Amino acid sequence: MSLFERNGKGDNGGPGAERAVGERSSGADAGPVAKAPDPELTQRASRRRFTSAYKLAIVREADALADRPGEIGALLRREGLYSSNLTKWRRLRDEGALEALSRPRGPKPPHPLEQENARLKHRLARTEAELDQARKVIEVQGNVSALLGELLEPRGANPDKSTDR
Repeated sequence: MSLFERNGKGDNGGPGAERAVGERSSGADAGPVAKAPDPELTQRASRRRFTSAYKLAIVREADALADRPGEIGALLRREGLYSSNLTKWRRLRDEGALEALSRPRGPKPPHPLEQENARLKHRLARTEAELDQARKVIEVQGNVSALLGELLEPRGANPDKSTDR
């Protein structure tokens, strides 16, 4: 089948004819019915984004292929890149920007000793709070015991107090 036939221009253009992607049939079945969009066509192309790890890998692979002619071009075709990408990424690598971007973002993880120190401080604070609460309970128990001792003591049995007036 030739390109001419595949595009639907070599036959009558009926419903069974093969067409290029996105080409519509102008046969009798075309009517006022709304057609679904072709899933192979995108509304808007999205820009490709490359990670710094990918950029470094491509630059290293290109540097390894530098002594063999034509290999860098094959690498660029295989990856779908332009030579300007490689030039820009080499410049960024030489400036140290790619290594800086490859490090994880955010704050650095704390040192293990700092983590243990924070855990022990939290444990100490919790233990001191429990000790303070226990001291208060003991003080309340002492006050209750003293109060009950005064209330339950017989009045005539107290040798310190005299009932004579």
